[in-house]
Amino acid sequence: MASNCSDDKENNAENNDESDVVPDCEPGACSESMLVTTDSFEELEQEMDSSFDERQMKESTTSTISEIQEEIQEVNVPDDLCSDLGEKLMKNDEVEEVASQLSETSLTSNEEGNTAATPVGSMPEEEYWSSTEWKERKKHVFILSAAGKPIYSRYGSEDKLVTIFGVMQALVSFVQANQDTIRSIHAGNTKFVFLLKGPIILVSVSRGTESVSQLVLQLTYVYSQIVSVLTSTQLTRIFEQRRNYDLRRLLAGAERLIDHLLNFMEREPAFFLGAVKCLALTPSVRDAITQTIIQTCGKIKNLVFAILLANNQLITLVRMKKYFIHPADLHLIFNLVNSSESFKTAESWTPVCLPKFDSSGFLHGHVSYLSDDCQACLLLLTVDREVFFTLSEAKQKIVEKLRRGNCLEAINESVARPGYTASQVGVPEMRHFLYKCKSTAQFWSPSVEPPYHTPEEVERLLGLYRALHHRLHAASRPLKLLHQQLDKETMLGWVTSGFELYVTFEPLVTKHGAINAVNKLLRWIKKEEDRLFILNAPTF
Repeated sequence: MASNCSDDKENNAENNDESDVVPDCEPGACSESMLVTTDSFEELEQEMDSSFDERQMKESTTSTISEIQEEIQEVNVPDDLCSDLGEKLMKNDEVEEVASQLSETSLTSNEEGNTAATPVGSMPEEEYWSSTEWKERKKHVFILSAAGKPIYSRYGSEDKLVTIFGVMQALVSFVQANQDTIRSIHAGNTKFVFLLKGPIILVSVSRGTESVSQLVLQLTYVYSQIVSVLTSTQLTRIFEQRRNYDLRRLLAGAERLIDHLLNFMEREPAFFLGAVKCLALTPSVRDAITQTIIQTCGKIKNLVFAILLANNQLITLVRMKKYFIHPADLHLIFNLVNSSESFKTAESWTPVCLPKFDSSGFLHGHVSYLSDDCQACLLLLTVDREVFFTLSEAKQKIVEKLRRGNCLEAINESVARPGYTASQVGVPEMRHFLYKCKSTAQFWSPSVEPPYHTPEEVERLLGLYRALHHRLHAASRPLKLLHQQLDKETMLGWVTSGFELYVTFEPLVTKHGAINAVNKLLRWIKKEEDRLFILNAPTF
């Protein structure tokens, strides 16, 4: 393997022969994936370089939901999902009704590590945003309309930050007046990153370790979260009709989804990897669960996806033939489930827009946990808004069959199990790793263990991985192999055509020692791959 490495003092990588590594070992690979496997950062660069007009034109001429409805030849097509985009548009009061369904759900963000918005009090505006508590936040996120109307602030009240929103809008307008687009401003160790999405402006102000590209990716997820509630078509239409519209009316309650998503992205490597982690299960159990869903739901023509997940991990995913789901859409589904306590107590019927699947329309989701004694959540997503009771009956049959086959017990055991640690791999000098299989958009990582056993150390470790990921994927000079000896650890990053690997070692591990350790690691993952990954792409 020929490595492409930088020559700074931290980087200690050298060229290697193919004999140094395991060339054909690509754990988790399979010929067909259930997920869209476009590289997230290549896609991000295209997203940043294309104008909104170009994206809007593409979106307005393609509708996956309409295509599905035409294929199944439904006689009664829901008004908001018909093939004519003009007919698909809902009135504002109907949009508000859809948004209110999310706000009525018991959305929570009270888990450990949460940093949800907290008012600073009733002080005047200038004192409010200059307060120490507000200024010392490591990362702020703001959303405003192109007209400068406040939509969202991660911390504090938007009404107390009107001046700041005005400054951000003025900066965007000033650069646009010169036929250019503002991307980022750097002031000391603070980055001001802008993302323009048609009528919406998103801004991140960060003193953290994320790169500009990683912050743009996070803002793109935030925008996608808004689209998942409203659809891009409705969002565009609202601001075409009223440029100064206060979007907070439609996002009331749903803004907690954004709060939770921002916290979620800060502790989950899945987002910058563009991949999904699977719950470790024996192949026989996973196959039994999958076949139960297929046999029960196979004749429900309108069903597009059946997704079973637990503890932010995918158990199985069954899809309609020809259609795939993007990891980014799955991340939004995970966020919705984790943010909504009401799903645990009752079956819910929820409209969901999956932006990567079809940003112009809603799927309708039957969402419920399998049972009181199994905290796995099942989502049945359909293009038909009238089949709640059909899907409810199907869900009950699935649970009965899984219980008889002891699958619920197997899921519970896997969720409760501490999980593999890096020390179990048999490489003493290795502390932790992230492994992503490109062909399936799935990743796996072990549980953290000392010295990364405190929240502060876990945050530092994720920061190291983000920095390593950025160096390997830098647009100006991407690398294939990077070996860094830092003060507290040694890092190795390796990108091939089949996988990406990010490994943390003891501080004195040489490059040769790291390569030998990686060979052992890849063989171990290969041996365990049928437990750690979903190796097929089941369809109805």
